[in-house]
Amino acid sequence: MVFNVDDNSKVFKREYDLLSSTNDDSIGEWLRLAKSRGATEDSDQVLLTLVVELHRKIDEMSAFMRGEKQVFISLTCRGDIEFIDYGCFKLKDTLFKENVEYYGRIEMPFFPKRQVPIYFKAISKDEAKMTMLHERDEKDWNAYIVARERVMIREMRVKKDGN
Repeated sequence: MVFNVDDNSKVFKREYDLLSSTNDDSIGEWLRLAKSRGATEDSDQVLLTLVVELHRKIDEMSAFMRGEKQVFISLTCRGDIEFIDYGCFKLKDTLFKENVEYYGRIEMPFFPKRQVPIYFKAISKDEAKMTMLHERDEKDWNAYIVARERVMIREMRVKKDGN
């Protein structure tokens, strides 16, 4: 994860809005409008999502071949996340100042893989509580936690049954 102290910068807010998962490109906008009109009710949602992500990958490859690259704001602090939970996370190192607001980006391993912009407040030197996260990113974050919990439960069952 990368982050900076949130100094109420409009630059951070602009990037946060730009990275909004619902308005990030024309195909995303088309899909959002089609869903709001009910035009996707009879469609296979998984297949539709995969096709949209394939379209985005083709757009990314085209931009790469043209030498275009998405530029993010330079955030000076970098830390590794040790633990995540619903609405909060913990770093491996003590990099925060307690009760200070931050803006950051996390590259999450869920589908589609993307930079997730967040605003958060340090509750200790290594723990933070999220204060602002896009709705879709929050749903994906929570689904990722649920998936990790299921894996841990399965691993515990295997260990218990194996002993």
